[in-house]
Amino acid sequence: MFIGGLEKTTLADFPGKVACIVFLVNCNFKCPYCYNKELTAYKFFKKSKRKLIPEEEFFSFLTKNKKMLDGVVITGGEPTCSPGIIDFVKKIKKMGFEIKFDSNGTNPETLKELISKKLVDYFAMDIKAPLSKYKEITRSNTPQKNIRESISIIVNSNIPHEFRTTLFPKLSVCDFEKMAKLIQGEKWFLQEMDPSHAYEGSVKRMKPMKKEKIDKIINSVEKITEVKLRN
Repeated sequence: MFIGGLEKTTLADFPGKVACIVFLVNCNFKCPYCYNKELTAYKFFKKSKRKLIPEEEFFSFLTKNKKMLDGVVITGGEPTCSPGIIDFVKKIKKMGFEIKFDSNGTNPETLKELISKKLVDYFAMDIKAPLSKYKEITRSNTPQKNIRESISIIVNSNIPHEFRTTLFPKLSVCDFEKMAKLIQGEKWFLQEMDPSHAYEGSVKRMKPMKKEKIDKIINSVEKITEVKLRN
């Protein structure tokens, strides 16, 4: 398991829980606005001169902080790209922690297995774009059906969950309306883009989405789904 980072305490990332966040290296997307480029591939992580955290060190931290922490947020990168992810989550769960699992929805079979083995207590899935623009935005060949299936799996899991989308300025109000229809009636958080650490150089020179457009998006989709702006 390539553990690229550990945030030892968070009160904001796992609703109602005191948690830590473990960041896993590797992702199958190359979103131009991604602010964690070093976590998308080991070659970028190595260039950043950061050091991987040994699994033994991570689990030692969990053992020492059992009384302080309620849960663990597993994020990336994209956690489902990590070989051995099921056993990794299982080991954390056996220690008595609740699990929040972040995913881009590209590997529905892994999500099914996590659910069937009762390993996850909260899901957060990123919706990157309307399905017709997924290839353009993520620069990957992920089948649209995988995204649809993952949404369906999470929505019907009876596990608390949320969906999230970054406010990439190249996405239109119409694009957000199409995304809202994918997750009709669900909890959806819109997140402002941070261009300063973007994956792609051209995005670093891009200004975040204007407030007027954000307001227009929210007004347009709030009748379709439960939408909120998250700073």
